[in-house]
Amino acid sequence: MKILSTEGLKKFFPIKAGVFFQVVGHVRAMQSVTLEISRGETIGVVGESGCGKSTLGRTIVKIYEPTGGKILYHDENGEEHDITKGLGKNVRSKFRRDVQMIFQNPFDSLDPRMTVRDIIREPIEAHNLLSKKEAEDYVGELLMKVGLYPEYAQRYPHEFSGGQRQRIAIARSISVRPRLIICDEPTSALDVSVQSQIINLLQELREESEMSYIFISHNLDVVHHMSDRIMVMYLGNVVETAEARELFNNPAHPYTKALMASIPNWDPEDRKLQNIKLEGEPPSPINPPSGCPFHPRCPYKMDICSEEMPGNFEVAEGHKVACWLHKT
Repeated sequence: MKILSTEGLKKFFPIKAGVFFQVVGHVRAMQSVTLEISRGETIGVVGESGCGKSTLGRTIVKIYEPTGGKILYHDENGEEHDITKGLGKNVRSKFRRDVQMIFQNPFDSLDPRMTVRDIIREPIEAHNLLSKKEAEDYVGELLMKVGLYPEYAQRYPHEFSGGQRQRIAIARSISVRPRLIICDEPTSALDVSVQSQIINLLQELREESEMSYIFISHNLDVVHHMSDRIMVMYLGNVVETAEARELFNNPAHPYTKALMASIPNWDPEDRKLQNIKLEGEPPSPINPPSGCPFHPRCPYKMDICSEEMPGNFEVAEGHKVACWLHKT
């Protein structure tokens, strides 16, 4: 059952200057993203810093209003709602409950003036899901579910470690029983041992309730472990999409190959990077290059690459790549 889809989603941030703060340009953070996610599915989104991963997540949950394209939300009854230009009264409560987000830095996303009890109970009360007494008991159940003691409910965020704060953030996000959670690099600020605990927790929650995830990360190993399908982004564009195993076994886009080459091999006798080198720095999203956004750094660029944006060419079933090298 489909939960949410986007069509050519765009997000530009205006650049203002001068005495009257007139718009003199735009940061083209996200230029065109099309995706579709169904119940129980995890879509991984990878790419280097500044490629538009977090902008995608924040635009989907309506923290940012999109500049162009569409966001289509499907409620529990299968009814489709176009929420691109705002959330109407009839859909606002459903959408806010169904689609939640886990942010990268839990210390910034948790109110330091509120106890853990109030942080987790707030969305429950906002949606009128339980009575006060039931909500009190439910907070304890949620803390136990994410691996914390119920007694922690009376403490404040600053009294916890980074991993514990992220568990609190997860408890808050699942408190309203959402159908889709957008995880914006939920483990990037944590050490490796805590990362594995959080990843295992997210997988357990998905298996229990058939929850869906859009999992945003720059850690390819974690994305491969978590995802059913993976989208590779570069300069606000999706350059490759495939099932996780297919993408790792047969990367087609030169940028994806470079990303794969950056993963160190754990075998000490073969601990070297593949012979794929990228020249220069990523172009500025204020003035992106014409044609394929990757062509200034691509070792295989052709004349057409700088003139025309490539379409999505299918190289295998469900495996699409935006590269002229794969035009048939």
